[in-house]
Amino acid sequence: MACMADLTDAKRRIIERLKRSESVTASELATQFRLTDTAIRQHLEALEASGLVTRTQGVAAGRGRPPVQWSLAPLAMELFPDRHADLTVELIQSIRQSLGDDALNDVIRTRRERQLAAYRGRIDPDSDVAVKVRLLADIRTAEGYLAEATSDGDALVLTEHHCPIRDAAGACLGLCTAELELFRETLGSDVSVERDQHLLAGAQRCSYRISRR
Repeated sequence: MACMADLTDAKRRIIERLKRSESVTASELATQFRLTDTAIRQHLEALEASGLVTRTQGVAAGRGRPPVQWSLAPLAMELFPDRHADLTVELIQSIRQSLGDDALNDVIRTRRERQLAAYRGRIDPDSDVAVKVRLLADIRTAEGYLAEATSDGDALVLTEHHCPIRDAAGACLGLCTAELELFRETLGSDVSVERDQHLLAGAQRCSYRISRR
């Protein structure tokens, strides 16, 4: 995925212009940037090939071919600053400072209960533990954790190769504790779940060893 710094000045200006409007034509861009239609179309086609812009056929105002409208593709949104992680950390710190650790723990517990209800809605508690772990891995992957379920002898291992809440977890270790409890409650009392690798402890990933009691 490219970043703004990787783009030429002209392509960056086109991206920023499209961000400010629903869609524009190549001719409108050419007029605004004082470039030829051909030059603008070359930039747009290069951005399209990178998945950053899309084209749609406009509505003809009269005779002739309707103009092509250009707009940003969803992938282009990643080019713009995203401070979700910073905001989350700031909110955690603000809750702790204003309301105290007990209030922060209440928030974390509420989040875990909501997750648990959602997970139980997708995982049949009567399923075999291997099936439940695979489904849990699928759910976590959809949430951005790049999870997989593997076998290791008589045990199962749930590995999460990415942590989309790493910054928040670093500011509040209670989130990691809550996730371990979440897995235990989701998979049921007939299994043991232990974390054997922890990203925040210096490991490359988080993993959980799951075995039947």
